[in-house]
Order: sequence, then C-alpha cells, then structure tokens
Amino acid sequence: MRAAASFLFRSPHADPQTPAAIAFAMPAAAPPNPNVLQLAPRPRGLVFFPSSSSPSSNRLRLPRAASMSAQARVPVAPPAHPTYDLKAVIDLALSEDAGDRVLIFQYESDTLDIIFTPSGDVSCLATIPSDVKAEATFIAKEDGVVAGISLADMIFKQVDPSLKVEWFESDGNYVHKGLQFGRVYGCARNIIVAERVVLNFMQRMSGIATMTKAMADAAHPACILETRKTAPGLRLVDKWAVLIGGGKNHRIGLFDMVMIKDNHISVAGSITNAMKSVDQFLAKEKLALPVEVETRTLQEVRDLLEYAAENNTSLTRIMLDNMVVPLGNGDVDVSMLKDAVQLINGRFESEVWQASGNVTIDTVKKIGETGVTYISSGALTHSVKALDISLKIDTELALQVGRRTNRA
Repeated sequence: MRAAASFLFRSPHADPQTPAAIAFAMPAAAPPNPNVLQLAPRPRGLVFFPSSSSPSSNRLRLPRAASMSAQARVPVAPPAHPTYDLKAVIDLALSEDAGDRVLIFQYESDTLDIIFTPSGDVSCLATIPSDVKAEATFIAKEDGVVAGISLADMIFKQVDPSLKVEWFESDGNYVHKGLQFGRVYGCARNIIVAERVVLNFMQRMSGIATMTKAMADAAHPACILETRKTAPGLRLVDKWAVLIGGGKNHRIGLFDMVMIKDNHISVAGSITNAMKSVDQFLAKEKLALPVEVETRTLQEVRDLLEYAAENNTSLTRIMLDNMVVPLGNGDVDVSMLKDAVQLINGRFESEVWQASGNVTIDTVKKIGETGVTYISSGALTHSVKALDISLKIDTELALQVGRRTNRA
C-alpha cells in the first residue's frame, strides 16, 4: 500500500534568501496514516548551480559582443510590469527541466521507505566529469530575426556565472541559415543544463520577432500590436519578442488600460453609457489611464464620437471590430474600415481587430493603407512558429548533419 506524503523543496537555482518554496502533495486513497512522515527538507541536487549574491544579480544583463557587429542595435528592454519577475520565470524553467533530488515515499505493511533518487541532468552526471570545459556555438538553422539574446545571458548567468558568453549578433538582427551567431565557454555540464531552456526561450521569441518584423514592414505606416493571447506565464517574454521584432505592445494586462468590449457595452446598455461610466470611474479614483472602446458598427463609431464631442472624456482609442470583410478569393474588403477611419478623422487613435483571423501577412498591407493607427494580431503570439536554432559543441559535425537534412 502506498501512503500519502507531502514535502517541500526549494529549487537549487533559487536565491537562498527567497522565502518561497513549492509544495507537492501525493494524495492517498485511504485516510492519512499516522506513520507517514511530513517532511520539509531542502534537498540538494548532485549538480550545483552557483548564483551571485551581488545585488546586481537580478538586473538584466545585456549582450556584450553587440558592439562588434556591423548591425549592432540598442538593446530592447522588456516591457514593465508591477509583479512579473523574469528571474523567477527562468528559475522555474530550469527547475522543471533539471529538477532536484526526488523523494519517493513507499509504505508497505508497517514499514515506511523513503527513497532518495538523484535528479539534475543525470545524463551529464553519467557521462561528463565535473571539471571538463567545453565551447558551444549557436547556429541558425533557418532565416529569421533573432530574439532572446539578452534573456539567454540571464539564463547562463543564473545557471553558472562563470560561463563566458559572446554574441556576434544582437536582438532584432536578421540571421541566415547556417550562421554561427554566438558561443558559450565553460563547464560542459552547466552549458548542457542551460542549453534546452535557453533554446526554448530563444526559438519562441525569435519566431515571434520574425513574424512581427514581416507584419510590421507590410503594415507600414500602421503599427503592429500583439494582444493578451500569450502563453500563460510568458506574457512579458512574448511581448518582449514583439518589441524586438519592431512591433508595439498592446496593454500588458487588465490593469494598465481600460478596454471596453462588447460584453461591457451589452451590460451597460449602450456604448455611450459604458463610456460615461468609465469617465466617472476614472475621475472618482483619480486615475489617468488610456481608454479604448470597441465599436462594431459605423453607428457605434458615430455615437461614440458624438459623446466625445459633448463631454470631457478620457477616450484615447477606438477599436474597429471586424470591419475587414473576407472575400472568396482570399482578398479582403476594407471599405467599411475606410469609412470608420474617415469618421474618426484623426481625433482619436484607431485600431483594427479581427476575431476571424483576417489580419494576415497577405492582407495587412491593404489594411494598413486605410489610415488606421494600429493593427492588432493575436496570431503573433498564440500561433507562433519557433525559429530553428541549435547550440552545438561539435560545430563541424553539427553543420555536416544540418547540410544533410537541409537545416544548415
């Protein structure tokens, strides 16, 4: 019979001063057995991940070799958020991958067995001596915009501050298939432990940045925005990639912009009732926030503009919802959108949003030419295709295999 047990552990990557721990529970089919131990150890893994005790260890470390590149860019900072902690996100990613000692509780008859199994990167522990050094090279396996270099620096530093990282490109630069754009040198075990976490972030961010760059170039002079349709827990990482790709951020969350959508309007009774309630709320709470209101018809645009003309309002942007009509040949009809933009006539920002997915790389140019200020696309983050990147110690062999599979 297997008994219930619960225990706490702290990640080996976590700041030892951080009080937070993760609780796990193994439910039992039977009532709790008094012989089952309730443990709260802080077990240590077999691979040690040093972390700096310096107050600067939580700060963003920017690419160091960027100045050497002919296409060096000013590093793009991540969006601001009142509670989001990039270091904690990295720590969680490392912990879920490398793990720690695993405690297995087994209760049979009157005996409770507690089994400690080694975790961490057991493949490295089994094959690579702890004092072996190595150099690994980042290789682009397809063309695209690279993103996540600054975040990769943070990950390497969190795994092992002694690792030496050098970049030949910067976040936002275009890389071609086969390009070697960075390298890392140091403890072989720790390079390999960091490898998958670094690549998971960089491939996703680079995929987002690549699509954003293509959409932003095609949409000009309109600006491309993402939405809140981001991977849970990766909101800032996804939105950071959009900035690197040349887009702009929509609201970060529910707290930094008032956004009145169809359900709010339905409950309020009308678009003007909803807008009036927002103005009263912001005045009462003494809040200065941007306000966007969704409109679904030209009449709603007129009603909102009439209210704004007659009242001191906090309205800043008008969303033009599903005013791009798909045609059977793959083209789109933007006549309704043009009419709405002409009605607004620059008095407020305007934004195109399409629930039906009609904002694509093929249609965004035509939409951008209507004069709309912003075009938002949830697909930038919810339907991202990762950019293929690898980190290889034996670079020559990796390139040979890549050429054989048409990936280098």
